Amino acid sequence: MKDFVKQNRALWNELTRVHDEPSAYYDLERFKAGELSLRTIERDEVGDVRDKTLLHLQCHFGLDTLSWARLGAKVTGLDFSEEAIERARRLAAECGLDARFVCADINELASGLGETFDIVFTSYGTVIWLPDLDRWASLIARSLEDGGMFYIVDGHPFSMSLSNEDDPSVLKVAKPYFHSPDPTEMPADHDYAVPSARVALPSYEWCHGLGEIVTALAGAGLQIVWLHEFPYCDGEYLKNMRQDANGWWWLADDKLRIPHSFSIKAIRCRR
Repeated sequence: MKDFVKQNRALWNELTRVHDEPSAYYDLERFKAGELSLRTIERDEVGDVRDKTLLHLQCHFGLDTLSWARLGAKVTGLDFSEEAIERARRLAAECGLDARFVCADINELASGLGETFDIVFTSYGTVIWLPDLDRWASLIARSLEDGGMFYIVDGHPFSMSLSNEDDPSVLKVAKPYFHSPDPTEMPADHDYAVPSARVALPSYEWCHGLGEIVTALAGAGLQIVWLHEFPYCDGEYLKNMRQDANGWWWLADDKLRIPHSFSIKAIRCRR
């Protein structure tokens, strides 16, 4: 697994350089002007973060981390990409925002960071990079204060197993839904944020069903408060999708109403 994670780290170092390019997905200039990168789901569901400590797992180059800082949280961002963390630190300085960024691999943090937080947060495109959800859930539990909240919003494992590349009107299974220790190798392709950019490196992704995600969190001692599913997502991940006024992507065919995203709120029970 370490070799696959190492190769994914090289990919995300490459993607960090790509994501310095202007794009509607990240819109750095708008962010630097004082706007937030957070979407409506996570802002509404996480709620007021003023004066709370927040750990952002798999933070990439820190836009969402720094958005929580703008909303009053005391933030720490964690990511395994050296270039992403360096870019996050520069962005924090450019924007005059107080934030700490740590470069570390989640899979190697079984004992946690040595401190606890009021909130642990992660979002959009995170679970597929994790070979072992039990280790991930253990890190989350170790990182939360008693009564602290874990929150995730991400692409739904069901829709992520589907494709309509050949015929936009037909959804077919293209990837496994259930977990396998061996990752799926995804060939180098165009970037999700900067479509004109060609990515040179492949990715290695692990499938995790929704039941596996929930069970890993519960097994680590977290109490599931709710699980929500949404018929839209944050990007155009299938053909024949349309974007609404709030920036969400839906299948254009209203008859194909399937879950594209999910969110979970869980609480750390008293030790």
